[in-house]
Amino acid sequence: MADGLDAARPAPVPKLVQDFVVYFYRHIRHDGERNTREIFVMYLHTFPHLSERFFKGSSWPPVEAVAHLAHNDSVFCMLYNELRYRHLHAAVRPTLADRVASWKNYRELFALVLAAPLNLQLPNQWIWDMVDEFVYQFQAFAQYRGSAAGKAPEEQAAIAEAGSAWSAGAVRDTLASLAERSGIRSTLSAPGGAEALFAGESYDLPSNVLVMLGYFSLIGLLRVHAVLGDFAEGMRAMQPLNPFLRRHLFATKIAMANITLFYYTSFAYLMMQRYLDAGKCLNFILSYIVKVKTQAQRAPGYDQILKKNEQLYALLAITTAMCPAVERLTDEAVQSLLREKYGEKLRILATGAPEVYEELFAYACPKFVSALPADPSASGNSNAEAYRAQLAAFSAIVESQRGLPALKQFMRLYTSISLRKLAGLAELDEAALRQQLELLHRSAQIVTWSGGDALEGAPQPAGDLDFAIERGEDGTDMVVVSEARTDAGSGSAFLIQHIQKLQSIVSELEALQVPQAATA
Repeated sequence: MADGLDAARPAPVPKLVQDFVVYFYRHIRHDGERNTREIFVMYLHTFPHLSERFFKGSSWPPVEAVAHLAHNDSVFCMLYNELRYRHLHAAVRPTLADRVASWKNYRELFALVLAAPLNLQLPNQWIWDMVDEFVYQFQAFAQYRGSAAGKAPEEQAAIAEAGSAWSAGAVRDTLASLAERSGIRSTLSAPGGAEALFAGESYDLPSNVLVMLGYFSLIGLLRVHAVLGDFAEGMRAMQPLNPFLRRHLFATKIAMANITLFYYTSFAYLMMQRYLDAGKCLNFILSYIVKVKTQAQRAPGYDQILKKNEQLYALLAITTAMCPAVERLTDEAVQSLLREKYGEKLRILATGAPEVYEELFAYACPKFVSALPADPSASGNSNAEAYRAQLAAFSAIVESQRGLPALKQFMRLYTSISLRKLAGLAELDEAALRQQLELLHRSAQIVTWSGGDALEGAPQPAGDLDFAIERGEDGTDMVVVSEARTDAGSGSAFLIQHIQKLQSIVSELEALQVPQAATA
């Protein structure tokens, strides 16, 4: 009997963990001892250290085991649970009960923040991580729920009983409520509002939690809409954040918030065929990552930064292949790394190879999810179907442009050529050739942002070949090609850079002292 009671009794909480809870609570909630800097250190360093030492491959103690150490403070218990469930998702495979419990904790915590102002200051890094984890757990639950294969009828019934837990609509509504209630949109839109907020004045408020949750929820909304495949709605939902209006981007102070914003913005522009905008975003964020990588080497999220960096370069390879004018918008350092990583694939992409486009798309795209649960009577996966739908849309764009590289090569050989002759060279009938020329003409007028929100813009030339169809003197239609625009500047810079490197190596070799052979 005693053995059974011992087996049911929870494991004792280690003394160091107890001390952590006590001091964490005091710095967060105890009047006179609140210290945001200490909270930041304990959150970013002490909590991961204790997790690695005591709870590697297991979960932190349930809140009931430590609540008495924090005088059963309800707000602190919700914050503790937020950390506990986040660690649990990273360390072990969560059960359905764990997923639902985490959902309820987030809903209770956010409802408390929305209901009344809290006398609470938290590090902005923690607030960003809350929103990031909230959206991640939504994706993880959708991936879990989306596959009916391997699930027993009892498990499927339990998922159905979970109701709206982690549903797409409930997640969107929660983030939208945080953004609306915080007033962040009016704050950012007011003259000087962003500068005042990000200069640290949010810490002059009784609580910075609501306003920063509202700010980061704009990025969260973009991500949720993007993984559901609604890119334009995601861009609208994040307004007034704009990748080209940098004074609004406090996210640059938090590396993964900034990277997340630009990753999903770049991908959205790519899927909307706004290649110049995608190229500008990718150039900025890839240059930014170069600066922060050295500072973040010991940070917990360093591996995530490296992974996103590789995905962003894959997106840049796709974007450059779809619209060569993007190369004019990228820095030489970014171009050099792109050639190093994807030089051979860029050459193959220029031929329109669909399998390489698909390979890069599969690697670089986010994990799409379905807003609907899986059909229990089917053995498929609704999330796989969501991915295939986005891949099909992307592949259709690639296929429509597949013949353009060869067509442009023929057109560059002539200043004027009859439509019939060009059709013969391209092995197309005249009707198909006209469609390709129309597509080529449209690709030279990509809408790019110039002011206002991130979806507004004005036409801007993006093609590398200017042409027109004119009626010749003999009545035949002629394709008149003007001088092609080239990227001689960037190509020359690339050549000059490597010539200088070679000269430097030669100078170093000449300066070496060659040892004299010893005399026999």
